[in-house]
Amino acid sequence: MLKITDADYVKDYKLLLSFNDGTRKLADLKPYLTGEVFGELLDHDKFIQYGLTGYTIAWANGADLAPEFLYEIGGTA
Repeated sequence: MLKITDADYVKDYKLLLSFNDGTRKLADLKPYLTGEVFGELLDHDKFIQYGLTGYTIAWANGADLAPEFLYEIGGTA
């Protein structure tokens, strides 16, 4: 099972993510911040309020993204 083990804010809407398979990926989440729940995260102060849940990242407003999705969209770090 793929898990995020660490997440560091880089800038704008980019996070550097470490996965339990040893891979590190740079994920630009801005294109995915749409709709009622994720659109809230375009407020930078809300975007940086994230934390690890044990397998992925989640935000204070309850939004979360599957680690597999983050792995897929992430670029080489």
